[in-house]
Amino acid sequence: MKFSANLGFLWTDRALPEAIHAAKAAGFDAVECHWPYETPPDATNAALRETGLPMLGLNTVRGNLGENGLTALPGRELEARAAIDQAIAYAITTQTSAIHVLAGKAAGPEAKATFLDNLRYARAICPDNITLLIEPLNRHDAPAYFLRTTDQAAALLEELALPGVKMMYDCYHVARTEGDVVTRLKALLPLIGHIQFAAVPNRGIPDQGEVHYRYVFEQIASLGWTRPLGAEYRPGDETDKSLGWLNAAKKISQNQKPGQ
Repeated sequence: MKFSANLGFLWTDRALPEAIHAAKAAGFDAVECHWPYETPPDATNAALRETGLPMLGLNTVRGNLGENGLTALPGRELEARAAIDQAIAYAITTQTSAIHVLAGKAAGPEAKATFLDNLRYARAICPDNITLLIEPLNRHDAPAYFLRTTDQAAALLEELALPGVKMMYDCYHVARTEGDVVTRLKALLPLIGHIQFAAVPNRGIPDQGEVHYRYVFEQIASLGWTRPLGAEYRPGDETDKSLGWLNAAKKISQNQKPGQ
């Protein structure tokens, strides 16, 4: 299996280009990030070229303190679309393959309409080779966030009915809110654009906690998923000391039957 280092949590003591090199040295197959905008895109792109790692994803900005995104906020359309424009420009320069469009804290029909309208705007101006992602966040870490469950995300994607808009399936968020991580993943697979993971319930190292990730990874491999899975976990004091899970997980084969 292949894995992507989420540099929003891993090697955060280093500048983004240095973190990309650290991910390569650790054996990751790709990288992704949260908000890379303080690093000039040319510097990020140079590190990606030097390491040969692809950048799988980045986020639109969060907005004001505590907002966690702008896309579903009625009356904030100009800011939301500026955030989308910024993310697309950075993604084009760095050849990033996906953008997570953060919804923000909102609820109700007007928020839904705003979210869908802004996603239509994003898809209309975004290059075809960049996927737009929406992600349900759990109610414990992101109270009042607009997008809360995989069922809600699936219904929105069905209503939107646009190619290149997919669901970010974060096993951690699904486990904390809904459970049945593998069952839901199998059912939603055609809608999923990226998969992430972390220990439950503390979002720590994935070989700890309530979810048995070796089983989850085996099931994902058996489905024929070949793209890197996003390691979006909190590593503790030092990222390098948290990577004991990685080598064992990379040995899981697509042809392996679960439990082998």
